[in-house]
Amino acid sequence: MTALGFLYPGHSAEDDYPRIEQLLGSDIRLDLVHTDIGEDAHRVDALLQMGAPERLADGVGQLRLAGAEAIVWACTSGGFVHGWKGAQEQVRALATTAGMPASSTSFAFVHAAQEIGAGRVAVGATYPDDVAGLFAEFLRAGGVEVTALSSAGIVTAAEVGTWDETQVLALARAADDPEAEAVLLPDTALHTAAFLPVLEKELGKPVLTANQVTVWEALRLADRRVNAPGLGILFTREPIVQA
Repeated sequence: MTALGFLYPGHSAEDDYPRIEQLLGSDIRLDLVHTDIGEDAHRVDALLQMGAPERLADGVGQLRLAGAEAIVWACTSGGFVHGWKGAQEQVRALATTAGMPASSTSFAFVHAAQEIGAGRVAVGATYPDDVAGLFAEFLRAGGVEVTALSSAGIVTAAEVGTWDETQVLALARAADDPEAEAVLLPDTALHTAAFLPVLEKELGKPVLTANQVTVWEALRLADRRVNAPGLGILFTREPIVQA
């Protein structure tokens, strides 16, 4: 059994994780601890506070007791809003506190894009324009070219968590760009785990979503490779490995 730990802010799309665990179809356990979201606002000052070290540290003990082998800060905006260097410092502090490998959803997007060979991507963000722009800057700092960027202007994670398949598909379609080799949908508050095959069929290219890449990143840190076609192209590029 491989146990993976996730620090998830608040309550919006946390039910993606048991769904992903089921789709993995392996001896993988996904343990989720909810962190204090503070003010629910896709606003830079609120996002900086959401990812503060003390807020992340509060949940680490629970994940260590659960036997987690790796920890991921399951929040995109609460990572990239610190910038590339700041997000690295955030992850290093988390790894030191946890005593195990750690990462965040922001870095997961960069690593996942590299994994599928997508050097050019389009981004469909739920965030307001200024926050979406910071995600594009983060991707560029990681060597990923952003060919198109669209934002839905949603202020709260609570509202994003109510979006259904039709709205998620519309977000992806609006974001897509002919030059993009993949479409990225950041925001772990967005339900996407059930829609990945439909999204990729609709767009005809890989789609990377926040909760999907977060789990993939944790598996990468734990050196596990699981083939799970129901989770999109990202989970089909590696050989099937069952413990």
